[in-house]
Amino acid sequence: MKEKSIQQNVQREIDRLSQKKRKEMSFQERVRLLQLKLYLKAKQEKSYKFYVLYDKLFLKHVLTAAYLKSKANGGKPGIDKMTFTDVEAYGREKFLKELGEELRKRTYKPQPVKRAWIEKENGGKRPLGIPTIKDRVAQQACKLIMEPIWEADFDDSSYGFRPNRSPAGAVTEIKQHLKSGMHEVYDADLSNYFDTIPHDKLEKALKERIADPRIIHLIKLWLKAPIVEEDGTYTGGKNNPKGTPQGGVISPLLANIYMNLLDRIVNRPDGYFDKQGIKMIRYADDFILMSKHIRQEAIIRLHNYLERMGLVLNREKSKQVKAREVPFEFLGFAFRYDQSVLFRGSKFWNVLPRPKSQKRVRQRINTRLKSISHYPAEAVVTEMNPIIRGWMNYYRIDKVSYTQVAFKTLDDYLRKRLNRFYQRKSQRKSRLYRQEAYQLLVQQYGLIAPYKTSGARPVKALR
Repeated sequence: MKEKSIQQNVQREIDRLSQKKRKEMSFQERVRLLQLKLYLKAKQEKSYKFYVLYDKLFLKHVLTAAYLKSKANGGKPGIDKMTFTDVEAYGREKFLKELGEELRKRTYKPQPVKRAWIEKENGGKRPLGIPTIKDRVAQQACKLIMEPIWEADFDDSSYGFRPNRSPAGAVTEIKQHLKSGMHEVYDADLSNYFDTIPHDKLEKALKERIADPRIIHLIKLWLKAPIVEEDGTYTGGKNNPKGTPQGGVISPLLANIYMNLLDRIVNRPDGYFDKQGIKMIRYADDFILMSKHIRQEAIIRLHNYLERMGLVLNREKSKQVKAREVPFEFLGFAFRYDQSVLFRGSKFWNVLPRPKSQKRVRQRINTRLKSISHYPAEAVVTEMNPIIRGWMNYYRIDKVSYTQVAFKTLDDYLRKRLNRFYQRKSQRKSRLYRQEAYQLLVQQYGLIAPYKTSGARPVKALR
């Protein structure tokens, strides 16, 4: 019933857009119409294979949409050091026309991917691949065409790197399962998922829907692109049998397509896991199993499926817990069965940002304040608001109000830290010296007050 309603809504939107004359349609509407048609076809015919897709990549409106989306995402320049400012100076129309011709004539070749390393919360580092702008735009165009096809197939339990989905949806579903009695949780941890996806098996998964060999060849070119390490050495390349670089525009979609194989196995109606009452919630390569009871046989089966897919499960980090007795963490949230303060003898499922994340945002604020000790109040707010806004928007969950306790804690920290910041001798020249600095920054300069703005809507501010 739900799928039928979705298809009807999509058809109505297609009819609405189709009524417009081509000259009257914006390039965004033309791309949207194309995506809706691809989605509806895939949704209506589960086994349909798309034989002609490549010629849509170099359409002017598709490349324009891909460029603007890539530009909005920002990011550092690739190996050619070209920025979006450079592209604009060169001429955006000329740049896209040349890329379109390369794609049309099939002379396009991706450049090597520059590798950078970013710090993880646990102190380690994660590799990040940075393609050139030309390659980002080409990948984005391919994603615009492929994504609606696979969106028709993806399972509702998958929340990562998908349109109109976020960690909030995964957290809400987890809480619903906990309240329904699914207190046993298996938290799985895959080792270096993006770097271990086998190319041959991924290609087979792609060919379930994509029968255009030109699209498959293009994706293989991106997967086989050499990687330039920070020391200038080259790795990967044609002989590399696995991995898709994190940071590539199309990598998250490819990662979801491959993990969809596992989604279908675990969530198949009347399948083994369904008969055991086991549900899976997944965000990219992070996933958990939930049930009233998870037998060891189910865990062994899961391990076997992952092994057949060529993926490595970190057995030390993966763990099975009884959530009523032992809290667990997922996607930066902590799930606890806590004693109610208001009702004696009553317990409830508490969902809040995990302690490490709360500590990390305080450290970021503290570190930034130390580096802007002589900034005027307006500049201090400009530096603080993105940190506060980003953290709050991630942890704000509709219908889960307990995160407001964490927002109140952050609010208290900001008040104390900023008041102390403006009581220092070095701040004597400031108008906020020995004042209620936090309150004045909120009222006069637009600083985000976490607890005051901790409603359901995302945080917005002047800066």
